[in-house]
Formats: sequence, C-alpha cells, structure tokens
Amino acid sequence: MMRTLHKMGIRSGIFYFAGVASVGLSFAAWLASRQLEDAGLDRADRWGLFIGEWAPTFFAMGVALRIEETHCQESGGVHDIEHERHRHHDRQASMAGV
Repeated sequence: MMRTLHKMGIRSGIFYFAGVASVGLSFAAWLASRQLEDAGLDRADRWGLFIGEWAPTFFAMGVALRIEETHCQESGGVHDIEHERHRHHDRQASMAGV
C-alpha cells in the first residue's frame, strides 16, 4: 500500500501534517462541542477523543511512507522484484569469481 501511495506522489510529509492537524482538529471539535451543544462535557470528550485517535494512524503512515521513500532513494528508484533478484544473483556471481 505504501509503495502505491509513493508511486502516486504522496509523500510522508502529508501524513505528518495530517497527524498534527488532527490533534488541532481534536481540540477544536472538543471546544466546539462543549460550547455549541447542550449534550454536556461527556459528549465533547467523545468527539475530541474520536478525532484525536486519527493522529497515531497518520503518524504511522507517515513513518511507513518515509521508509518507502528512503528505500526508493537507496535503490535508485528500483522496486521491481525480478530486477532485484537479478542484481543479487549478479553480485553473488561476481563475488564467486564467475
């Protein structure tokens, strides 16, 4: 999934930003629910927690994409498994003196 997102041009910074934004949105939702609804503090807390739980997911996806970006940079942008297999075989053959 991360490889597909990376190929689509989505970078880790987008998910890091979404994580930070969800923390701010969580506070804003809590504050708005507390002030605008007559449902009480419990409901405001639930809204804040619901949106706040998105942040770890966004940060984890950002980290996963960052790993994919780093891997892509180290391999020169090559993600083809068959190509990697041939490179590994060639490397072993050259080390064996073949």
